[in-house]
Amino acid sequence: MRLEEIQAAIREEGLDGWLFFDHHHRDPIAYRVLQFTPGSMVTRRWFYFIPARGEPRGLVHKIEAQTLAALPGKHALYAGWKELVDSLRRLLQGMPQGAHRIAMQYSPDCAVPYVAMVDAGTVELVRGLGVNVVTAANLIQLFESRWSARQLEAHLEAGRRVDRIRAEAFSRVSEKVRAGDRVTEWEMQQFILARFREEGLLTDHGPDVAVNANASNPHYEPKQDACSEIRSGDLVLMDMWAKLAEEDGVYYDITWTGYCGVTPPSEIENVFTIVRDARDKAIRCVIHAVERNRPLRGFEVDDAARSHIREAGFGEYFFHRTGHSIGAEVHGTGANMDNLETHDERKVIPWTCFSIEPGIYLPKFGIRSEVNVFVDDHRAHVTGEIQEKLLTL
Repeated sequence: MRLEEIQAAIREEGLDGWLFFDHHHRDPIAYRVLQFTPGSMVTRRWFYFIPARGEPRGLVHKIEAQTLAALPGKHALYAGWKELVDSLRRLLQGMPQGAHRIAMQYSPDCAVPYVAMVDAGTVELVRGLGVNVVTAANLIQLFESRWSARQLEAHLEAGRRVDRIRAEAFSRVSEKVRAGDRVTEWEMQQFILARFREEGLLTDHGPDVAVNANASNPHYEPKQDACSEIRSGDLVLMDMWAKLAEEDGVYYDITWTGYCGVTPPSEIENVFTIVRDARDKAIRCVIHAVERNRPLRGFEVDDAARSHIREAGFGEYFFHRTGHSIGAEVHGTGANMDNLETHDERKVIPWTCFSIEPGIYLPKFGIRSEVNVFVDDHRAHVTGEIQEKLLTL
């Protein structure tokens, strides 16, 4: 276990320690951060406390005594619930000067649901022992969301393949529509999935292929028996995300839009321009902050994009966050670019990646433009191709 690194991060946060808890594998984050596989079944509660300094300690049930065997430190045993409470009190108070302010997988007001793994009752139990519980969101981001150089290269390679498939998909729509051949959203989704398999890419679901009003549903997904035909004069949105089919694969996630015709209507062109400029304003916000070594928080990036759309008169039609953390899961556990669904105050830290994807969703059509931004030690940059103009198909 990376004990020294974890303890350094705890001290940097000004905390006395980090308390991990699980029951029935409810908290996968705990196992990933601690880098261990339980040595027995997990049908009973376990606790593992890492202090800012000193040796960690664990607490496990007597019939699952080997659960934390792979982790350093002494592990106390309990059986009854009174013994559990007393043992947990001793675990927290047995550290040098006790533990008064500790992190858990908890989020005030569930502002960051991705890290809210500990149930309210357990938080109440720990607080009842005289301990101030704060969110582990910043700590989790340090150990969950930062990429390795190998993961960055895997992301870039996935991006090259997805961008190629995206271009092929729009070209196929253009050919079909111009020839008068029937083509549907679902058929294009299946085309993209087939190309993903051929290119060694994995995706958890999707992709989204949506026309006109369907594109105003950000999580629309066509079905074989519930989809629209793509015709001349239609707006087409394609949202696709995938990663390399390998152990260190991380996602690449993009959205592009096109119009089936030579000249898009001015209303569509205007909305695309507003969305594109909002996207670029958010990108510049990140780039400038990193260049100046200025701390940047997720909500600030959302503000940059949202203010542009609001000033253009479309604020009510942009009803999701500007972007999300990206990792081994397409929606990662790092800072989100969000000041709408939540007020995400987590810092944007080096070696993390996230999407920037503002959108405007009107009754007749919706437009979103999505790119991925990676931040390293010295700069921030978009990792793939950027859509500058509305495609004409």
